[in-house]
Amino acid sequence: MSINWLAYLVVALVTLVSALVVVGLYSTGVRLYAVACDPQPGPAARGRLGLVKFGAYACFTVCAACVLFGIYLIVPALHG
Repeated sequence: MSINWLAYLVVALVTLVSALVVVGLYSTGVRLYAVACDPQPGPAARGRLGLVKFGAYACFTVCAACVLFGIYLIVPALHG
């Protein structure tokens, strides 16, 4: 039995890239949410707090969608 090294490399690269994307989205969401929840924002930032909080929630939503899609791919009972 031989190992298909090309398939192994593809799986390793996709795993690495997807992990970086999910962690990057989550950390960006945390940073945006921390900026949006600043108790004393500067005068220039007051008008953008709603947009920043929306960006944080968007990052969390995309991150959750990626995780749910990964679970969908792993569990065979979900897709027949």
